[in-house]
Amino acid sequence: MSNHLSAVKIPTNTASRYWSAIAIDAAGRRQIREITEAKAFFLASFPDFTPETQVSDSQVQRQLWYWMQEAEDACRDAPWRVWGADQRSMAQLCLKCFMSQQIDYVCRGLASRFGAEHGFTSSDLLPFVLDEEIGKPHRHSPTYQSFLDEILQSFDPEQSSLATWTSRLVKHHKPLNQFLLEHGIYLISDWAILNDTKPKQLHRIFAEFHHLTPSEIQRAQQLLDAYHAVYRSQRLNQRLAGVKGKCHPPTPEQLQQMAQRLSPPLRPETLLRHLQLIASRLREYRIYVRSGKLNSESLDATPNKPLDIAYSEPTPDEQNEFLTAYRQQFLQGLDTAIAQITGDRTKKLQRRDAQKAQQFLTALDLFHCQGQSMSDIARNFNYKGQFQVSRLLKLKVLRADIQRELLVYLSDRILEKAQRYTNRQRLQTVHHQIQEAIAEQVTQVIEDAATEASTATHERHLKTRSLFAKRLCHYLDNRSNIS
Repeated sequence: MSNHLSAVKIPTNTASRYWSAIAIDAAGRRQIREITEAKAFFLASFPDFTPETQVSDSQVQRQLWYWMQEAEDACRDAPWRVWGADQRSMAQLCLKCFMSQQIDYVCRGLASRFGAEHGFTSSDLLPFVLDEEIGKPHRHSPTYQSFLDEILQSFDPEQSSLATWTSRLVKHHKPLNQFLLEHGIYLISDWAILNDTKPKQLHRIFAEFHHLTPSEIQRAQQLLDAYHAVYRSQRLNQRLAGVKGKCHPPTPEQLQQMAQRLSPPLRPETLLRHLQLIASRLREYRIYVRSGKLNSESLDATPNKPLDIAYSEPTPDEQNEFLTAYRQQFLQGLDTAIAQITGDRTKKLQRRDAQKAQQFLTALDLFHCQGQSMSDIARNFNYKGQFQVSRLLKLKVLRADIQRELLVYLSDRILEKAQRYTNRQRLQTVHHQIQEAIAEQVTQVIEDAATEASTATHERHLKTRSLFAKRLCHYLDNRSNIS
């Protein structure tokens, strides 16, 4: 079969998608290959279409699929009928061209969403799902089936469109998902994660993996119970009624129903953030157990240096015990520092202007928790411009004060913990190193927050929030519930 390599973009919804295939060249670059035999077959089979014609994909795909099945049946009944085999291969070729472009579309979408943050491009993804060169013979054996063949064999035009079916199977393809897991990405929605997590599982994961306090775990279980009682119950009813599809975010009505089941009740927007945080922690755990790697934003991935420095000949149990204590102290220290500094700033503003104090807390929530830009916040407050929001928040000063408070909190407590796992002489030797290691990790948390705050709002809103932002939002939520 002859073909032609090109870098020309394929127009959307035109007939040319049925003879233009995505290919990977020897250097691993994405190419578009025009397959002349597929083009000739398609234009002869559909004489009303030109290369630029807008086509109805459902009608064309249904016809091609029918010819493919009809030819397969004919060849099975009468093997000498060569035309049947040709018709089948040509119809299949046209469908594979279309599928390759849908695969490319999904890979580019994944790269656009996650690639910059996690270090990959769509070219890294394509080889996992384009494992045959369309238009050229590929091996057939009882034990091997190309991914494109797998998609076609399972496709039913009565149940789904080929684009939807292809996208679904790409996102569930094990080799691709393993690659994404190794880069800290787990392709399942927060709502699906919450749907299939049992309260007992949550308790174990939050206690043993995230080392949360009993009160935090109990509250998370209450939220999950409310989610199951409303969202999962309604979804099960939909499935029994024959309604299928992915888990969509809960509606405002569902959030309101969940909120009413809680004591004390939460605002729907606050409940939504809590549910997303729970799902984020469950996602981190699933990434870890499936790939053996921790999400780069997990606290587990950072505070290990004091452990390495303090020990001389540690046992595994001692390591786990010290690391668990250190993680708890780090989170408690960050929460304490945020509460102390934010509370002091609020009280100071309250003494001068009660309205300013409330605007300060609201602006922190809008910026760090809801992803609004300072320009948007300025409009909400009827300010002249975002410079007034910057002057109100003074985020650089706020972070520096929290950093200083956290360092003071951690230094004495971590050294006290380390005394249990090393001798006094070694502790005196590594005292300065432990202080430096703690300072480095605290600085990293604050720098992550600063980088996040300087990122464009829509990007900041889409990405997983920094540890600083998560704990600040946790403080603001609890403060609003108390007040």
